Amino acid sequence: MEFSTILGAWVAVFLTLGIFSYLYKDNPFYKMAEHLFVGISAGYWTAIFFWTQIQPNLFGRLFPAKVYSENSPTPFVYNLLNFISSSVFPEGGIDKGHDQHFIYLIPLALGVMMLLSLIPSINWFARWGIAYTVGMAAGLRAYGYLNSNVIGQIKGTTVNIFDSGLPLLSISGPSIVNNIIILVGTICGLLYFYFSKEHKGLLGKASKVGIYFLMISFGASFGFAVMGRISLLIGRFNDLIKYSSGDYHHATFWMLFAVVGFLGYAAYKDKNDGDGDAIESYDSVLEEE
Repeated sequence: MEFSTILGAWVAVFLTLGIFSYLYKDNPFYKMAEHLFVGISAGYWTAIFFWTQIQPNLFGRLFPAKVYSENSPTPFVYNLLNFISSSVFPEGGIDKGHDQHFIYLIPLALGVMMLLSLIPSINWFARWGIAYTVGMAAGLRAYGYLNSNVIGQIKGTTVNIFDSGLPLLSISGPSIVNNIIILVGTICGLLYFYFSKEHKGLLGKASKVGIYFLMISFGASFGFAVMGRISLLIGRFNDLIKYSSGDYHHATFWMLFAVVGFLGYAAYKDKNDGDGDAIESYDSVLEEE
């Protein structure tokens, strides 16, 4: 087996056990694994976003290969950019099949404004880029959310209770009982969030029924999320078992021994230091008396 594969297995085991060590308490292993995970993830997705979005869709529309020539209005600028980085700005323009649109200078300027937040004296420029990005994203997401979620849920609650073609009860499909449950759960759930009147009498009882429907709904959602996390946990345990074999020089056992040994020694040292501090403080009190 190649050395790089074995080294990758040892690193994977160390990071996995480092994250699991947080179950004991916050410690240097967890901090190291956390910082590595966040830093590598940020760098990886930044590179992916640059090469899949910014370079082809932004620079590819400002300097497309199909219109690039010596008579182009931007030959000097592009030649300078090509000299700086030939991988981002290849010779002859960026061939991504786009036409040239100088209107994309606006998002380029907004992106540069956001980067100016790193300079304290002119970081107020970043507010324009952030405000535009957040506002546009909120508007687009709100419209999409209304169409896909809100309207879809409203349509889902418009059920026919007294349809003669429906069975009285069905576990896997529409039925009269299921439609009544949907109707009662929707109305009671909405009444729980009605605060213009005190929840007493019939309104209080209906809102209490709504609480139970909400608890069932949130519990099912939480259970579904936990199932996904458990599947990831099982995958990590499978990898730990795999890397404990002789092919990987028993990486799991050695790393587990090192992590547990270090944490045990640190806990023992902290305990002794704490007892020493307590004795010293007690002696100082006696001396004062």
